[in-house]
This record gives sequence, C-alpha cells and structure tokens, in this order.
Amino acid sequence: MERVKLNDNLEFSRLVHGHWRLMDWNLSNEELVKLIEDVYDLGITTVDHADIYGNFSCEEKFGEALKIKKGLREKLEIVTKCGIKFKSDKRPENKSHCYDTSKEHIIKSVERSLNNFNTDYIDLLLIHRVDALLNPYEVSEAFSKLKKDGKVLNFGVSNFLPSQFNMLNSYLDDKLVTNQVEISPLCLNAFEDGTLDLMLEKRVKPMAWSPLAGGEIFKGEGERAVRVRKALEKVKYEVSANDIDEVIYAWLLMHPSKIMPIVGSGKLERIKSAVNGSKLKLTRDQWFEIYVASRGVDIP
Repeated sequence: MERVKLNDNLEFSRLVHGHWRLMDWNLSNEELVKLIEDVYDLGITTVDHADIYGNFSCEEKFGEALKIKKGLREKLEIVTKCGIKFKSDKRPENKSHCYDTSKEHIIKSVERSLNNFNTDYIDLLLIHRVDALLNPYEVSEAFSKLKKDGKVLNFGVSNFLPSQFNMLNSYLDDKLVTNQVEISPLCLNAFEDGTLDLMLEKRVKPMAWSPLAGGEIFKGEGERAVRVRKALEKVKYEVSANDIDEVIYAWLLMHPSKIMPIVGSGKLERIKSAVNGSKLKLTRDQWFEIYVASRGVDIP
C-alpha cells in the first residue's frame, strides 16, 4: 500500500478505513479487533472517526477494541473530528443542533475522544464543518495548547472551501495538513470549486469522504447515476476490473493531488476491492469518460 506524507512527522496509508457506520456493523469487540488487524494486513493503517459518529458511540466502541489488543493502537494513525453538536442522550448538555469551534469545546471534545479511544494522543484532529462563528484566534489557541500538551499531533479541517481553509490556516503556527471533503464520480465540486487546486498549491493532501456516493452509483435511477454507471461499466471491462467500485477508486487515485479515499465498509471483501482499485491504472481517455458522464455535457 502506498504511503502518503502529510508533513515531516505524519504519514497515512493511501486508503483510509472509515468508521462512520461502525455501530451498524454489529461486531463484538473481538470481531472488531479482527477486522482492524485484517485491514492493517492489507496495508491500511489510517482510521477515520468523528466524535458524533454512531450517536457519539463509535469512538468508544473502537477504543474498547484497542484496549483488548495491546500494541494495536501504536500501529494506527487515528483521525477524528469535532465541532458539531446535536441533542442526544449521550450529550444531555447539548441544547440544539449547532456548530461549536470555541476553544473550550475543542479542548473538551479532544479530552473525551482520548478517553474514548483509550489513548493519550490523536494523530490528526479535524474541524468537522465550517462554523459561521468560527473565531480563528480561539481555534489557534486550542490547537496550540493541544499540541503543546501532546494530546493532538496534527490538525486539519473537513468540508472547508478554499477561502475558509486559507483564512484559518493563516492564523495557525502548525499548518493544516488536510481538508476532508466529499469527492466521487457523482460529486465533482472539489474538482471545480478550487478545493483540489488549493491542495496542490499548498502541497496539502486531501481526504475524500463518500467516494462511492453512498451507494448511489450502484443503485441510483437518476439520469446522472445511470450515465456514470454506464461509463464505469465500460471502463471496468476495458481494465479487467472485478467491479465498478475498483474503477472508482482508481479514478480518484489518479488525480495529482493524491486524494486519500475513505473506505467506509465493515466488510473485508469491499475493503479488498478498494485495495484492488489502488492497483489499477486508467488512461486519460477513461478518466475523462467518467468525468464527462458525470457532468452530463462535454468538456469545453
């Protein structure tokens, strides 16, 4: 598995294992340990979380697995996110659905995440979504304290537009190492709104959530999904892929910004498909055939 250097002190596996739906996988702690180890054996060492996933339960579930297997945590790079609040029995103090990137909330969220994961450090913390009330001075202070205390080693953002990324980055001593955004053959925004251009300019490696468009590519009946699926099937035949998901991962990985797709499945076979996709090579013609199918109109 290819390794991606995010800065002088941080490397990720090119594919990332996402745990958004961990609670839906209905795994015992022992079964989760087995899955983590099997995924690790495929070369995927980076795991993606957020404090809110699974109604504030996924981090803790993952931490229970890490507690069982001594030394497993040290083999992994843990990514988690904070900044979203909503009403929950797990967070009775939350009064409403809102964003909170205050210094107090960021630090409190990290303390909880550390406790959930049964670890004393997080490899990468992301601000989950753009907060209209985000105060860059407060975020900078929170990041500096967490870094000084050794609780978070690196920082990034998720779902930020280029201007928002640049604004926050300008206030930080430790520069942002990623922007995790939605990218798939059904979501071309990052290609067209300057997000990936900025990543290349700043030498920052982006992460891609929902690379398979939440399954819409496979079963969607809309015109766009049908067009894209047809193009993917054609390319699948041309490159002798097993399924179109392999083609999708190859398509994402071909971009020069070194997109790191998040594979959000609890099924090892689906994760193996992503690994197979990372070994496929598409031509420019094939890449643009998929891109144009998504656009619905030819490129200029």
